[in-house]
Amino acid sequence: MRHPLGPAPAQEPPAGVHSLWRLRGYLRPHATALVVMMVAALGGVALSIGIPLVTKAIIDGPITDHDLGALLPLGLLALGLGVVEAFLIWVRRWVQSNAVLGLETEMRRDLYDHLQQLPMSFHSRWESGQLLSRATTDLSALRRFAGFGLLFLVINILQVTIVTIVLLHMYWPLGLVVAATAAPIVWLSMRFEKKYVLVSRRVQDEQGDLATLAEEGAVGIRVIKSFGRSEHVSKRYEAAARRLHDTSMDKVRLSARFWTFLEVIPNLAVAVVLLLGAIGVGKGYLSPGELVAFLTLMLSLVWPVASLGVILAMAQEAMTSSARILEIFDTEPAIVTGTREIREPRGHVRFEHVDFAFPDAPDELVLRDVNLDIAPGETVALVGATGSGKSILTALVPRLYDVTGGRITIDGVDVRELRLGHLRQLVATAFEEPTLFSMSARENLTLGRADATEEEIESALAVSQAGFAQDLPWALETRIGEQGMALSGGQRQRLALARAVLAKPTVLILDDTLSALDVHTEKLVEEALRRVLADTTGLVVAHRASTVLLADRVALIERGTITHVGDHRDLLATVPAYQRLLSGDALESTGEVR
Repeated sequence: MRHPLGPAPAQEPPAGVHSLWRLRGYLRPHATALVVMMVAALGGVALSIGIPLVTKAIIDGPITDHDLGALLPLGLLALGLGVVEAFLIWVRRWVQSNAVLGLETEMRRDLYDHLQQLPMSFHSRWESGQLLSRATTDLSALRRFAGFGLLFLVINILQVTIVTIVLLHMYWPLGLVVAATAAPIVWLSMRFEKKYVLVSRRVQDEQGDLATLAEEGAVGIRVIKSFGRSEHVSKRYEAAARRLHDTSMDKVRLSARFWTFLEVIPNLAVAVVLLLGAIGVGKGYLSPGELVAFLTLMLSLVWPVASLGVILAMAQEAMTSSARILEIFDTEPAIVTGTREIREPRGHVRFEHVDFAFPDAPDELVLRDVNLDIAPGETVALVGATGSGKSILTALVPRLYDVTGGRITIDGVDVRELRLGHLRQLVATAFEEPTLFSMSARENLTLGRADATEEEIESALAVSQAGFAQDLPWALETRIGEQGMALSGGQRQRLALARAVLAKPTVLILDDTLSALDVHTEKLVEEALRRVLADTTGLVVAHRASTVLLADRVALIERGTITHVGDHRDLLATVPAYQRLLSGDALESTGEVR
């Protein structure tokens, strides 16, 4: 299903507004609110014009004629118009806030959902800080423009146009003075727009770079401290912050020159109007009330004109932000869900002539002609040198990546035909580098199976020798912190293993899951895993003989293809490459697999 932005329009708008045009799909559900906002805003504009006209009537009528009886009704009328105008402003802001915050929430949700659908190849290319800045800073820029700039851009243009017509009708020489101020403003605005869009994009990109450095500094704090590189990392961050500061100052200087010019033009126009108007009153061309009304209406244009710089700046930032967000939305998910489900899964896994190459290097095969048949309930160990393709091979089963050639089947069904949610319920993976989230230990454990009972959780903890979780300050309710930084590497691996076991998958993948465990704990975990693997199909990435012994058979993978499959003892006796790997004399990799 396409995201709400929809396809590009058949008739493309001007390039400068293309990205904002593409966001129109988010405005449709809020059409009623937008209409209410516009009606309330236009009503406020009409009342702001009506009040000076009532003032004109008061000065030229009751005040000039000394008729106090007529003064009260007109004064009450002006007061009533002011109260109604204030009410309309309240209505506009209330409706506006609800609609705009709802729009931002929808976009934030859709952006996050879309990121979850994108393949690992996308996430390996994009820095997390760039994604973070798009999900926060850029969406906020769009909200500000949608909630303020877009509305006032339309309203202010209408107000300037209507007031100018009223002024021309009231006294055309002074109306021409007001109208003449539009020419330099339009010329300057066009020049400002071209420069501002470039500097605005640079600022937003550099904010993403800075967010990346901040996140890396927080996540990698132990490595930084252990190598004594705090000063080096701080200098990198300071340099990036300085670049952002310098670019931001370029943006500020450009905006300051523009806004200053916009402030000067209305004030000069007011001075000219006041001078010519006084002369006109003296010669009888207009009345004192008309001059007061003219000046009041003229002053009401100061804000619309002066705010033009702010609104144009917001519009440019919003255009840049929408373009950056569309870079994500326009990335189509390479892995598309199927529709089939396996009603009674047995866990028969087959790799049939599987090839794989990364999308950014399609001609460099990482895996080639891989064939492997794993019977239901059987455990196969994958053994190979670093970079031979073991982890990539296991990642193809739950479709973290898709095969380039051949196919992988579960119970005879191509995994690409299965619904993704169903497939990832069938297959659970415990990774060598475990990822834990900033939530409680219980929430981390039940991530793959929210309905697990206490008995099942206890059993999974026992299998992975993760009983330490019960000894945390608040037991399983203890918040373990981002990336599980408060735990040791072995503890993180055991919790991740317990999470995979708790999911009760049909196919269990262990990607060198026991690498951080001590010998004693590893032995206990392996004994418990044997009981678990007896009831499920297992695919184990192994580097040590003790892990290999968990398997019924062993598959030796060399340079991206499986060269030998058999019993551990047979391979150890007949295959020299296998002997060297388990003796620690690993084969040199032909290239590091990402």
